[in-house]
Parts: sequence; structure tokens; C-alpha cells
Amino acid sequence: MKNWLIIFVLLLVMVAVVGGFWLMKKDDSASTPDMPPEQQVVEETTPFTGELMDLTTMGRPVMAIVNNHPDARPQTGLAEADIVFEMIAEFNITRFVALYQSEFPNKVGPIRSARDYFVELATAYDAFFVAHGYSPDAKEMLDSGKVDHVNGIQHDGTLFQRSFDRVAPHNSYITMSNIEKAMNDIGAFTEYRGQSPYYFYDSSENDKLEEQALSIKVAYGTNKLFLNAYTYDSQSKLYSRASGGVPTVDKETSETITVSNVLVFEAQHETIDSKGRQSIDLSSGGAALLFQAGGVREIEWKSINGMLVPFQDGEVVKLMPGKTWIHIVPATPGIEQSVSYTS
Repeated sequence: MKNWLIIFVLLLVMVAVVGGFWLMKKDDSASTPDMPPEQQVVEETTPFTGELMDLTTMGRPVMAIVNNHPDARPQTGLAEADIVFEMIAEFNITRFVALYQSEFPNKVGPIRSARDYFVELATAYDAFFVAHGYSPDAKEMLDSGKVDHVNGIQHDGTLFQRSFDRVAPHNSYITMSNIEKAMNDIGAFTEYRGQSPYYFYDSSENDKLEEQALSIKVAYGTNKLFLNAYTYDSQSKLYSRASGGVPTVDKETSETITVSNVLVFEAQHETIDSKGRQSIDLSSGGAALLFQAGGVREIEWKSINGMLVPFQDGEVVKLMPGKTWIHIVPATPGIEQSVSYTS
């Protein structure tokens, strides 16, 4: 009899323990419910920076033409660009082609006019194209519907706003909300549907570049106002940028622009009219220099479906995660005459 009583008591204890555990588990699940699949954060590396972010928020790239005339400095919104291409617009005056995807500025500008090779880049990167004005060749391409776009010629004073602290053509700006409105107005797609050709190191790897380059200068002709300088900081592992002897800062925040990679690509240029407009060969590839992690490497560049990609020994060269600036310099006088660096 006693044995049966002991067994009965033990069974009651076991039921109580199991029941309590089940209630605790039920309470825990109620307080921390599983997130629905559509609300879960999916972190992967971004196509153009190699940095981790929530890809559920990532949309179509936007490519904006930003004025680089000295009267347009400092610019607004360059710090957020994943990639900035600096290219000659006429004579030795350069313009920025800013590619945004991982983050967007509230406002970008001053916005300047398009060239045909700017339109080619926007098409290759599957980007929504933003400019104010155009060369005859660029206008023909835009009118043909080659790329989804918005232009300040048609929207000056509406989607594009003029600032009062500068004179035209150095004072046209557009907000990101107005870019989104322009995309909606023309029914442009807003999702990212491209495929990036770039590769990036992860946090545990990178090649040690034997030749050091802690200070870099990239020139466009003899005009010192378009002489670019980069200085490497070993603690942040970033390059700070200056142009014309003045730090390149954001007009709104006064913060100096910093980047992880500086690339210089050599391409054939040809002056095509009396205004100094250029024809630039962005398809044939050529000699290149890559600056990253305080070092320099002689490489080459190739066009992959119209995108400009660094190569070495037939393979894509990895970039450091972060922002990248790409300088396109004329093959004459070439990289050797346009670029200098010191350790």
C-alpha cells in the first residue's frame, strides 16, 4: 500500500513540473512571438559598397549629375553616394556622376547637365537618371527613352529648386522625395533588378599591398582648381578628399568626404566641338590604379555590360567595403602624368 502511495505522489509531482514548464514556455512564446517572414530583417552585403544592410529596404539605384565647378562647391549629398565617378564634361572641367543605393541624401546638388557617356553609365547600372540640362547627343538619347529620367529643363522651379546663395547654373537642387515623385509620375520601376560586378573583402581578409600610397593626387590638366588630393588615415582606414586645395565637404553638414577606395581609370578622350565637349570611350578598358588600405596596385579596368570594373590577371579585383570614387582621366597624357602618390 505504501509503495502505491509513493508512486501516486511521484506522478503528481511530475505532472506539476511538466505543466509548469509548459506554461512557462507558452508565456515565453507569447512575449517573444516569431516575426512573420515579411518583417524579418535580411542583412546581406550591398551591391556597390559591400557593407551589411537590410536588403528589404534597398531599391533601384539613382544616378545624379552633380556640378563640380568651383562656384558649385561645396556640394550637397555626395557623402551618401556608393560610387562617385569624376569625369570631364568640357575642356578640363569635371563633373560628378553620383550613384546612390545603400543610402540616399535628403537633397542632392547642384545638379548639372547630362552628357551621352553619363547616360550610358545610368543605363548600364540600371539607375534612374537625374540631370538638369543636356548636350545634343545626351538629349537625343534621353528623348529616345534609353533610360528612365527626370530633367530640370522640364521641371525647373517644381521638382528642381534654385538656391538663393548661388547663381545659375550652379544652384539647382532636387530632394529625394521629388526624385521618388518623378519616378512615380512616369511609372518607373523602383526595385533593384540588376547584378553588381563588384567584389569586396570581408572583415577577416584583405591583400597587403606592398607599395604604400598614403597621399594621392589626381590632376585634370594644369588647372589646380581640379587637382584632387586624398590622404589616408590608418586608424579609420579611409581616405579624406580635397579639391583645389580645399577639403571636399558636405554643404549641409560640413563633414569631410571620406572613401574606402580610390580608382583611376585611363580612357580615350576626344574633343568634339567648340564648347570643349568630349567623347569618352567607356567600353574598351585600359590601364588603371587602385588605392586602398594605404597602398597602391597597378591594374586594368574593363567594361562589364557597360559597368566599369577593376581587373587583374583576368579576375575582378576586390574592393574594401565602403564608398568608392572612380576618376576617369584622358589616355593622353595618361595615368603616369595625371596621378602621383607618396608613402
